[in-house]
Amino acid sequence: MRRRARCAHDPRMTSPTITADAAGTWKLGDLSVNRIGFGAMRLTGSAAFHLGRPSEREQSIAVLRKAVELGVNHIDTAAFYFSSLRSANELINSALAPYPDDLVIVTKVGPFRDCSGEWGTSARPDQLRGHVEENLRQLGRDQLDVVNLRRMRQDSIAEHFGALAELRDAGLIRHLGVSDVEPRHLAEAQAIAPVVCVQNQYGLHAHRPQTEELLRICGEQGIAFVPFYAVAGKGGPHGPAADDGDEVRAIARAHAGTPAQVRLAWTLQQGPHVLAIPGTGNPDHLVQNVAAGALRLTDDEMARLDALHRQAE
Repeated sequence: MRRRARCAHDPRMTSPTITADAAGTWKLGDLSVNRIGFGAMRLTGSAAFHLGRPSEREQSIAVLRKAVELGVNHIDTAAFYFSSLRSANELINSALAPYPDDLVIVTKVGPFRDCSGEWGTSARPDQLRGHVEENLRQLGRDQLDVVNLRRMRQDSIAEHFGALAELRDAGLIRHLGVSDVEPRHLAEAQAIAPVVCVQNQYGLHAHRPQTEELLRICGEQGIAFVPFYAVAGKGGPHGPAADDGDEVRAIARAHAGTPAQVRLAWTLQQGPHVLAIPGTGNPDHLVQNVAAGALRLTDDEMARLDALHRQAE
């Protein structure tokens, strides 16, 4: 039986008693997940996949197992999350298989990398089945819980999303989502098959009008909105680049927390349909990220942070 958070307002309590359910739950289709999840990308190295040094393999496996112990039941990954030393899917399989019944693994397809790690053009629609099957093989599963189509600057995603819808009908995929899209792409996908989640870059220091509109649409339609790089800000795949500033640091001090926890808490308080998938290879950072789900910002603090967000590019 999963233990409940002892206190929903004090992020200093970074013991295992603060679990991922402190932030509440949402559904990806018929799959219930805690709103604090885990992104596996950084386990392979830096967020840019081939830069930086990954954690030791044993530490990465320990982090994944600790995440599940803390109640994380939503893990985001992809077959193209690999470096010369690590594969995110292999780590997940090694650490967590046989998988807990409530664990939801979300993967994505669309980007193409060859075996050497070099990026190619977007995968063609007829290549997506092979990419889905590779995720199945690496994760050791017969069906993928959720597959996101990552748009690679295509004007239309209909042909690619249609190919995934066929794989859903064939039983290889349970639910579908879209990533890095505009509102028109979401509508385009929904005309083909149900969409359970939208993944776009979004965070306190990442403000884009199209994404703000998607956040609103998802809330109205009950679709999960899953920001990536919520902590990194405008640094995106290269890691944090924004100065936290006096405002964020002051709010963090008021809660005896960290700026990263404030960023995550602000993101989660954008709506009950907003999920978080912070990634790390550091066990201490993992505990802090999960504890951020218990941090409740005041109306005044939210207003101050909202003002910062509106100024961001």
